[in-house]
Amino acid sequence: MSDVCIVGIGIHKFGRTDGLSGLDQGVHAVREAMADAGIDWPQVQFAYGSSDAAGNPDTMVDRLGLTGVQFINVRNGCAAGGSALFSAQMAIKSGEFDLGLAVGFDKHPRGAFNALPAEYNLPDWYGEVGQMVTTQFFAAKIMRYMSLFGISQKSLGLVAEKAFRNAVHAPHAWRRQPVALEEILEAPLVSDPYTKYMFCSPAEGGVALILASEKKARELGKPLIRLKAATMRTRPPHSFEVFAPSVDVVADDTRPRPTASRIASADAFTASGIGPGDIDVAQLQDTEAGAEIMHMAENGFCADGEQEQWLAEGRTEIGGALPVNTDGGCLACGEPIGASGLRQVYENVVQLRGDGGGRQVPGDPRTAYSHVYGAPGVSAVTILER
Repeated sequence: MSDVCIVGIGIHKFGRTDGLSGLDQGVHAVREAMADAGIDWPQVQFAYGSSDAAGNPDTMVDRLGLTGVQFINVRNGCAAGGSALFSAQMAIKSGEFDLGLAVGFDKHPRGAFNALPAEYNLPDWYGEVGQMVTTQFFAAKIMRYMSLFGISQKSLGLVAEKAFRNAVHAPHAWRRQPVALEEILEAPLVSDPYTKYMFCSPAEGGVALILASEKKARELGKPLIRLKAATMRTRPPHSFEVFAPSVDVVADDTRPRPTASRIASADAFTASGIGPGDIDVAQLQDTEAGAEIMHMAENGFCADGEQEQWLAEGRTEIGGALPVNTDGGCLACGEPIGASGLRQVYENVVQLRGDGGGRQVPGDPRTAYSHVYGAPGVSAVTILER
């Protein structure tokens, strides 16, 4: 079976854009992606769109054109964008279509995400004690992880410092000013051990990707950025995921717990025929600084506890052994839920094309990895190769 290729990318700057709806930003991204691919809207055979709080993506046909195109909406927590991309590549791999769209956008109000317990089959008390406010849950989760595997608060700070430094060179990022490690560590606590610089913020933005069969990509004359793997998985037994009301007791708590991310990652590496050591650049979900640390291990790049040394040695920096979150990730870009996972893939295409400018990974990268994670324990992984 031939590969699915990404032939066009588009993005609307993340952050706050007064006067534009989330849908406006999604339409902007679609038009930019079509221009990049050299196609017009009537050529698009299908679309999958993701949004959590900014309306139904399929309504953008009013702006793009009433062509009767098949357009399916996806809502899957923070993994919505990755799920839309997974669905889009499956439509092409099936042989039913050879040119389609994955698009995501959102426009969130200021303040923390605060979902309702009933949406996740949880009792009201779980919200009443504050655990539906994700800052509380993620702080509790990282405190447990730090205790188990010897991760320091300084390492959390190093992740945030890297994010803001990388974002200086990413035009689509929201927060593009470097922040010194000392300022990050000494900033007011939001939820111990996280200071205000260690969390991402709900944001606005849009991203669109044009996907094509290999045959169609060649017809369009586009460089072949191959989607070697796209996986999406839900949580297994004993995982400890966002909005979990408890954590299962296991015989050995220092052994890696199975998670949606571990499953999605392992399956993606199997499908692509390459391993973690073959990846040149990675985008890992970093809704908070500790998430990047935990996901380094869950995605197979290191063992639990090794992150402390990795960060101290700069191995995840732009010029390091495995550059991680080269555009600043969620910490610097913010998180519009529907668009966030697609932003990671957009950034990886930029890197593989060699168009990263000041954030470009050296050494002519040929493989790129993205991982997105959402409630209540859903992960999507993609592997690109050129």
